[in-house]
Amino acid sequence: MSQALPRSADDGRTAAPRANAVVAVLAFGGIVVSLMQTLVIPIVPELPRLLNAPASDTAWAVTATLLAAAVATPMTGRLGDMYGKRRMLLISLVMLVAGSVTAALSDSLAPMIVGRALQGLASGVIPLGISIMRDELPAERLGSATALMSASLGVGGALGLPAAALIADNFDWHALFWASAGLGVVALVLVPAIVPESAVRTGGRFDLIGGAGMAAGLVCLLLAISKGADWGWSSGTTLGLFAAAVVVLLVWGWWELRVREPLVDLRTTARRQVLVTNLASIAVGFAMFAMSLVIPQLLQLPEATGYGLGRSLLVAGLTMAPSGLVMMATAPVSAALSKARGPKITLMIGALVVAAGYGLNIVLMSEVWHFVLVTCVIGAGIGFTYGAMPALIMSAVPASETGAANSLNTLMRSIGTSTASAVAGVVLAQMTTAFGQTALPSQNGFRVVLAIGAGAALLAFAVASFIPRQRVAEGAAGAVEGATEAARATEMAAGAASEGPVAVTGIPVRGRVLGAERMPVAGAAVTLISLGGKQLGRAVSRDDGAYDLGAPGAGSYVLVASSEGCQPQASTIVVADEPVAYDVLLSGTSCLAGVVRSTDGGTPVTEAVVIVTDVRGDVLATARTDVLGEFTVTDLVPGPVTVAVNSPKHRPLAQVVEVGGAGTTRVGLELRPGAQVRGTVRGAGAPLSDARVTLVDAAGNVVATTRTGLDGAYAFSDLDTGAYTVIATGYPPQAASVTVSGTGVDDHDIELAHAGE
Repeated sequence: MSQALPRSADDGRTAAPRANAVVAVLAFGGIVVSLMQTLVIPIVPELPRLLNAPASDTAWAVTATLLAAAVATPMTGRLGDMYGKRRMLLISLVMLVAGSVTAALSDSLAPMIVGRALQGLASGVIPLGISIMRDELPAERLGSATALMSASLGVGGALGLPAAALIADNFDWHALFWASAGLGVVALVLVPAIVPESAVRTGGRFDLIGGAGMAAGLVCLLLAISKGADWGWSSGTTLGLFAAAVVVLLVWGWWELRVREPLVDLRTTARRQVLVTNLASIAVGFAMFAMSLVIPQLLQLPEATGYGLGRSLLVAGLTMAPSGLVMMATAPVSAALSKARGPKITLMIGALVVAAGYGLNIVLMSEVWHFVLVTCVIGAGIGFTYGAMPALIMSAVPASETGAANSLNTLMRSIGTSTASAVAGVVLAQMTTAFGQTALPSQNGFRVVLAIGAGAALLAFAVASFIPRQRVAEGAAGAVEGATEAARATEMAAGAASEGPVAVTGIPVRGRVLGAERMPVAGAAVTLISLGGKQLGRAVSRDDGAYDLGAPGAGSYVLVASSEGCQPQASTIVVADEPVAYDVLLSGTSCLAGVVRSTDGGTPVTEAVVIVTDVRGDVLATARTDVLGEFTVTDLVPGPVTVAVNSPKHRPLAQVVEVGGAGTTRVGLELRPGAQVRGTVRGAGAPLSDARVTLVDAAGNVVATTRTGLDGAYAFSDLDTGAYTVIATGYPPQAASVTVSGTGVDDHDIELAHAGE
């Protein structure tokens, strides 16, 4: 028997009470992972003594986490898209706990570096969480939820410093890692209990060569950036790493453009909206880290320097803590602003707020409350920018690529923070002042770093201004926010759709909007947009799917078609001096997911073939179940479909399923094991080859026919339980009754002989 799994809402997404819990758990996981950024800062000066190692070597306790995070983040995003985002999120949390326990048990450098590297492998939790939210949350909750999840990257960093300083001041340093392990265990318990597994998957094979190439290129790049100051920026090692990074990443890009299933879809990444957002993310990451690096140092410098406040690390951390709370508080504000004016405007406003915060800091540097005010202002700006980035990314890529796309965006932020650390280190090292026998960074050095942070924020503002106003994913079934609303507005303006062609101004652009089985789609909104993002015309498709628009002149344009229950479609069309005929094919937004199990113990059925057909029998899609018996079929149009499942050693199954609106419909399918009849045909006491064996059911129908092999053996499989007749010929026919039940009959031998033998 097959059984449809319960759905929580009409669109198949998580209901409101459960949605709140999902958001809280995912945000908690993001904060726990981001705590790893500042976990060791309180003990960095003491690590050479604690680990009995040179300071240059103990610096790897920070560098190892950075490198591991850079490599792991895009890989876990891609694996999440392929095999399940929650599954990869849990694996990331396991890495976090394993790394924390390893570091907690360490008293030497090697295990500490291993533990910190494992902690870095957990960095994919935040982009994975954002992707799960897109798949599972209702549309009205998605904006604020993703803004909070994205901001958790900064929240954890801000809250982690005072917490780590408090533990380091009052307990053995190992307690830092035991605490992080405990938080990781809590997240490990909450995620499988609260967070559903996303059914949106791409499948396919993981690009091992692409993964290795990207890892090598990123390690070379980030190692040169993070260690360049220690090794010397003009040293052969640093320059060699930069050169290797360029060569490896160029070869990697060449490979990714040619492989069928790339680790990173560079064509999607090259879309203007995605590319410009990622560039702005680098600048924002730079600006954020400048705050985290400079302000704690200013607070801890001796008062006798004339600009330091002589405060402890704990006070410095507590000064930073309010900024993390402000980031959390601004997440819903960021989402509301993005909904009203678009995430591009939110990103630009956030960048200006960050720049204003740095401007205040250049002026206000004499009291603790000055720094609290400044960090809160910068934190608010970071909250706005971090909340806008996932909205921009997800509105430009298909749902099946959100894990990889968000992970790449997170990586861009990390590259920005790494660059900021290197630049700030160089500036502060070059601009010093004598304080007794020690050379400390000068006040002018700090002002320069703060000015660079403000410049990075202004750069992010300038870069963000180039993000297209229309969030269109060219040539892909990307999400175009507000497409349904645009369709409704157009319908209201146009009134009832007319049956004949509409007079247009300019060069006519006409065609039809078609859906599944190339059936006409009535009431679809069709919009003509210039390459600069200006709307040039709108129309509503008529009952026969036809639409009529007018282009103002020859050139290239973007044609966007959208209809409720279908994926918006964006296409580039070239208009010359003659009318253009262009049909648009829409696919569905609905997803069908489920699990196939055997009635014999409920075990998952792997490698079962799942076939989805429409009511006329035309095949819409096929899939195979994975090791957990799960399957996913995307881009379906709402309505009834037939799901057929076939697997060796099981009886075939066909089930009618009603696919709901935009969202995921989940089903559970159970296959009955197929019984079998096996035996040997003998003649004159010896196995008889090439004898014909026929199986007839109780109604007299021939179920199957086979011939014996050289050993006289025959077999019938995948049979229903019941009574059958087995007929063997080759000598005079021999018939015998057999009753099949359970797994079947194994030794039903048949003896053939001529009369008199």
